[in-house]
Amino acid sequence: MLSIKMSEIYQPSEDSFLMSRILKQQILNLLEKNPDLKFLEIGTGSGIHLQTALEFGIKKENIFSSDIDQKSVDYCNLLGFHCIKSNLFKNIKRKFNLIIFNSPYLPEDKREPKDSQLQTTGGKKGNEIINEFLKQAKNHLEPDGEIFLITSSLAEEVNWRGYKKKLLGKKNLFFEELRVWELIHKT
Repeated sequence: MLSIKMSEIYQPSEDSFLMSRILKQQILNLLEKNPDLKFLEIGTGSGIHLQTALEFGIKKENIFSSDIDQKSVDYCNLLGFHCIKSNLFKNIKRKFNLIIFNSPYLPEDKREPKDSQLQTTGGKKGNEIINEFLKQAKNHLEPDGEIFLITSSLAEEVNWRGYKKKLLGKKNLFFEELRVWELIHKT
Protein backbone atom coordinates (compact mmCIF):
# COMPACT_ATOMS: atom_id res chain seq x y z
CA MET A 1 0.00 0.00 0.00
CA LEU A 2 1.17 3.50 -0.87
CA SER A 3 2.30 5.59 2.09
CA ILE A 4 2.60 9.37 1.80
CA LYS A 5 3.55 11.71 4.59
CA MET A 6 1.62 14.99 4.68
CA SER A 7 4.93 16.81 5.18
CA GLU A 8 5.97 15.63 1.70
CA ILE A 9 3.25 17.62 -0.08
CA TYR A 10 2.28 21.31 -0.20
CA GLN A 11 0.50 22.16 3.04
CA PRO A 12 -2.44 24.59 3.13
CA SER A 13 -1.40 28.11 4.09
CA GLU A 14 -2.90 31.61 3.93
CA ASP A 15 -3.34 31.41 0.16
CA SER A 16 -5.07 28.01 0.37
CA PHE A 17 -7.42 29.19 3.11
CA LEU A 18 -8.28 32.32 1.10
CA MET A 19 -9.15 30.22 -1.97
CA SER A 20 -11.17 27.81 0.18
CA ARG A 21 -13.18 30.70 1.64
CA ILE A 22 -13.91 32.04 -1.87
CA LEU A 23 -14.97 28.59 -3.08
CA LYS A 24 -17.36 28.24 -0.14
CA GLN A 25 -18.90 31.61 -1.07
CA GLN A 26 -19.18 30.91 -4.81
CA ILE A 27 -19.89 27.20 -5.37
CA LEU A 28 -23.60 27.25 -4.48
CA ASN A 29 -24.27 30.08 -6.98
CA LEU A 30 -22.30 28.26 -9.66
CA LEU A 31 -24.24 25.03 -9.02
CA GLU A 32 -27.55 26.90 -9.27
CA LYS A 33 -26.54 27.90 -12.80
CA ASN A 34 -25.13 24.47 -13.64
CA PRO A 35 -25.86 21.49 -11.35
CA ASP A 36 -23.51 19.35 -13.47
CA LEU A 37 -20.54 21.71 -12.99
CA LYS A 38 -17.21 20.24 -14.14
CA PHE A 39 -14.42 21.32 -11.74
CA LEU A 40 -10.65 21.24 -12.28
CA GLU A 41 -7.90 22.24 -9.89
CA ILE A 42 -4.43 22.74 -11.29
CA GLY A 43 -1.73 22.29 -8.65
CA THR A 44 -3.92 20.46 -6.14
CA GLY A 45 -1.31 19.96 -3.40
CA SER A 46 -3.06 18.47 -0.36
CA GLY A 47 -6.49 18.38 -2.01
CA ILE A 48 -8.07 20.94 0.35
CA HIS A 49 -10.03 22.52 -2.51
CA LEU A 50 -11.19 19.16 -3.86
CA GLN A 51 -12.67 18.44 -0.45
CA THR A 52 -14.32 21.88 -0.36
CA ALA A 53 -15.81 21.32 -3.83
CA LEU A 54 -17.25 17.96 -2.76
CA GLU A 55 -18.50 19.26 0.58
CA PHE A 56 -20.34 22.14 -1.09
CA GLY A 57 -22.12 20.00 -3.66
CA ILE A 58 -20.01 19.39 -6.74
CA LYS A 59 -20.47 15.77 -7.79
CA LYS A 60 -17.36 13.70 -7.06
CA GLU A 61 -17.33 12.32 -10.60
CA ASN A 62 -17.09 15.94 -11.86
CA ILE A 63 -14.09 16.86 -9.69
CA PHE A 64 -10.72 16.56 -11.41
CA SER A 65 -7.24 17.72 -10.48
CA SER A 66 -3.61 17.67 -11.44
CA ASP A 67 -0.27 18.44 -9.90
CA ILE A 68 3.32 18.45 -11.08
CA ASP A 69 4.32 16.59 -7.90
CA GLN A 70 3.67 12.85 -8.03
CA LYS A 71 3.30 12.66 -4.22
CA SER A 72 0.39 15.13 -4.35
CA VAL A 73 -1.19 13.17 -7.20
CA ASP A 74 -0.89 9.91 -5.24
CA TYR A 75 -2.25 11.50 -2.06
CA CYS A 76 -5.33 12.98 -3.76
CA ASN A 77 -6.00 9.67 -5.49
CA LEU A 78 -5.82 7.98 -2.07
CA LEU A 79 -8.49 10.46 -0.92
CA GLY A 80 -10.68 9.11 -3.74
CA PHE A 81 -10.33 12.00 -6.19
CA HIS A 82 -9.31 11.76 -9.83
CA CYS A 83 -5.87 13.35 -10.01
CA ILE A 84 -3.19 13.08 -12.69
CA LYS A 85 0.38 14.25 -12.99
CA SER A 86 0.59 17.21 -15.36
CA ASN A 87 2.56 20.38 -15.85
CA LEU A 88 -0.32 22.85 -16.12
CA PHE A 89 -2.61 21.50 -18.91
CA LYS A 90 -0.10 19.21 -20.67
CA ASN A 91 -1.99 15.97 -19.87
CA ILE A 92 -5.50 17.44 -19.64
CA LYS A 93 -7.74 16.92 -22.65
CA ARG A 94 -11.19 17.99 -21.39
CA LYS A 95 -13.03 21.27 -20.84
CA PHE A 96 -14.39 22.50 -17.52
CA ASN A 97 -16.88 25.02 -16.13
CA LEU A 98 -14.61 26.03 -13.25
CA ILE A 99 -10.82 25.88 -13.17
CA ILE A 100 -9.00 26.97 -10.03
CA PHE A 101 -5.29 27.57 -9.59
CA ASN A 102 -3.41 28.50 -6.46
CA SER A 103 -0.29 29.05 -8.49
CA PRO A 104 3.25 29.39 -7.28
CA TYR A 105 3.44 33.18 -7.43
CA LEU A 106 6.57 34.35 -5.61
CA PRO A 107 9.55 35.84 -7.46
CA GLU A 108 12.62 33.62 -7.50
CA ASP A 109 14.72 33.72 -4.34
CA LYS A 110 18.01 31.90 -4.81
CA ARG A 111 18.26 31.43 -1.02
CA GLU A 112 15.10 29.29 -0.95
CA PRO A 113 15.71 25.52 -0.86
CA LYS A 114 15.19 23.85 -4.25
CA ASP A 115 12.52 21.47 -2.92
CA SER A 116 10.24 24.32 -1.81
CA GLN A 117 10.80 26.44 -4.94
CA LEU A 118 8.57 24.09 -6.94
CA GLN A 119 5.69 24.94 -4.59
CA THR A 120 6.24 28.69 -4.19
CA THR A 121 8.25 30.18 -7.03
CA GLY A 122 6.31 31.44 -10.04
CA GLY A 123 9.43 32.27 -12.04
CA LYS A 124 12.09 34.94 -12.03
CA LYS A 125 9.51 37.73 -11.62
CA GLY A 126 6.83 35.55 -9.98
CA ASN A 127 4.38 35.82 -12.87
CA GLU A 128 5.74 33.39 -15.46
CA ILE A 129 3.72 30.32 -14.38
CA ILE A 130 0.54 32.39 -14.06
CA ASN A 131 1.06 33.89 -17.52
CA GLU A 132 1.59 30.43 -19.05
CA PHE A 133 -1.49 29.11 -17.20
CA LEU A 134 -3.64 31.94 -18.60
CA LYS A 135 -2.33 31.29 -22.11
CA GLN A 136 -3.35 27.60 -21.92
CA ALA A 137 -6.51 27.81 -19.78
CA LYS A 138 -8.86 29.30 -22.38
CA ASN A 139 -8.56 26.06 -24.39
CA HIS A 140 -9.92 24.10 -21.41
CA LEU A 141 -12.89 26.29 -20.48
CA GLU A 142 -16.45 25.55 -21.47
CA PRO A 143 -18.18 28.58 -23.07
CA ASP A 144 -19.71 29.52 -19.70
CA GLY A 145 -16.49 28.70 -17.85
CA GLU A 146 -14.73 30.64 -15.13
CA ILE A 147 -11.32 30.62 -13.51
CA PHE A 148 -10.48 31.40 -9.89
CA LEU A 149 -6.81 32.40 -9.68
CA ILE A 150 -4.61 33.58 -6.82
CA THR A 151 -2.01 36.30 -7.42
CA SER A 152 0.38 38.14 -5.13
CA SER A 153 1.38 41.77 -4.97
CA LEU A 154 5.00 40.52 -5.01
CA ALA A 155 4.72 39.13 -8.54
CA GLU A 156 5.27 41.52 -11.40
CA GLU A 157 2.60 42.33 -13.98
CA VAL A 158 0.29 39.51 -15.05
CA ASN A 159 -0.66 39.28 -18.74
CA TRP A 160 -4.43 38.89 -18.41
CA ARG A 161 -4.76 37.91 -22.11
CA GLY A 162 -8.18 39.51 -22.55
CA TYR A 163 -9.84 37.77 -19.61
CA LYS A 164 -12.56 39.79 -17.93
CA LYS A 165 -11.51 39.92 -14.28
CA LYS A 166 -13.25 40.58 -11.00
CA LEU A 167 -11.64 40.62 -7.56
CA LEU A 168 -13.42 38.08 -5.35
CA GLY A 169 -11.31 38.44 -2.22
CA LYS A 170 -7.97 39.45 -0.78
CA LYS A 171 -5.84 38.96 2.28
CA ASN A 172 -3.20 41.35 3.53
CA LEU A 173 -0.12 39.79 5.02
CA PHE A 174 2.73 41.73 6.54
CA PHE A 175 4.82 41.46 3.35
CA GLU A 176 2.28 41.04 0.53
CA GLU A 177 -1.36 41.11 -0.52
CA LEU A 178 -2.94 37.93 -1.86
CA ARG A 179 -5.84 38.28 -4.29
CA VAL A 180 -8.35 35.80 -5.72
CA TRP A 181 -9.63 36.74 -9.16
CA GLU A 182 -12.63 35.46 -11.08
CA LEU A 183 -11.70 35.35 -14.76
CA ILE A 184 -13.99 34.89 -17.73
CA HIS A 185 -12.54 34.50 -21.21
CA LYS A 186 -14.11 36.85 -23.72
CA THR A 187 -14.80 35.03 -26.97
